[in-house]
Amino acid sequence: MENKKDCVTLDHGSGGLAARELVQEVFLSRLNNSRLAPLEDSAVLPVANGRLAFTTDSYVVDPLFFPGGDIGALAVNGTVNDLAMRGAVPLALSLGLIIEEGLPLEVLERVVDSIAAAAETAGVDVVTGDTKVVHRGAADKLFINTSGIGSIVEGVEISPGQVRPGDGIILSGTMADHGITVLAEREDLGFGGQLRSDTFALNHVVAALVEHFPGGIHALRDPTRGGVATTLCEIAVVSGSSMEIWEERVPLNRPVAVACEILGIDPFFLANEGKCLLFVDPAVEGEILKALHRHPGGKQASLIGRVTDGEAGRVVLHTAVAGQRLMTPLTGDPLPRIC
Repeated sequence: MENKKDCVTLDHGSGGLAARELVQEVFLSRLNNSRLAPLEDSAVLPVANGRLAFTTDSYVVDPLFFPGGDIGALAVNGTVNDLAMRGAVPLALSLGLIIEEGLPLEVLERVVDSIAAAAETAGVDVVTGDTKVVHRGAADKLFINTSGIGSIVEGVEISPGQVRPGDGIILSGTMADHGITVLAEREDLGFGGQLRSDTFALNHVVAALVEHFPGGIHALRDPTRGGVATTLCEIAVVSGSSMEIWEERVPLNRPVAVACEILGIDPFFLANEGKCLLFVDPAVEGEILKALHRHPGGKQASLIGRVTDGEAGRVVLHTAVAGQRLMTPLTGDPLPRIC
């Protein structure tokens, strides 16, 4: 009988603990180098006249279309956001598609129209690409890979290694919108059309913050697979710090809260595709919040916690009922193929 421990499972694609272990044990152990080792969303590469950020991601979301977005917009926005999380200005994207034989051309055209619209909104061009068609049954309709490069302005240093005790932790908007929306659409759960994905390109709001608060933003991360909880735990480990989070300050749309309660799902572990966590200098956290509130991508931003100098990697959630809960990375994959 086949041993599951010797096989790749859906858990390995969750963005949680198993995914982290797979990356470290299979990939990092064989491909390790100084640019890969930090396991950031984008690698930073020195070039003759500055630095470039380089990232890649693949999208296998099911279904292809969902309220608020689709696989095309998701691919563009996700890659742009990975660049923005290093403070980079996106310069260009590549587009690779694996298409299952039999996909209606109307569906493909609809996806590419969405890619074009998302790229225009983000202000970035698709400059190269590749298309492969596989036999019916060898893929599930359509898979997309996008890579991106971006330029980093001199003096901008944004990474978890810059996080320090005292930093304010800001979430740029409501959490869990994307994850619960895709689940509801996939399973036809019928929440009355109240759920909508948050897929959104964050590069414009990040660029404005970096320009107006030089040195004030220490780290950025978009909490995609694994959600806010997993992302906080990862950054706490990398930065050697601890964190305290106040649940009552974490923005959550009411329909999302209701859906999660009905389904018994913790929204802290659900994917987000248009939000970011900001770790900022406490001296400017108030001004950064005000700036976010003036931007379409940050109207519901909230200061949700603070970095502390306690045990490295420890993230404590102060619950809405005056209790405390130790936050841990996601284990298992309740929602495979979420992006």
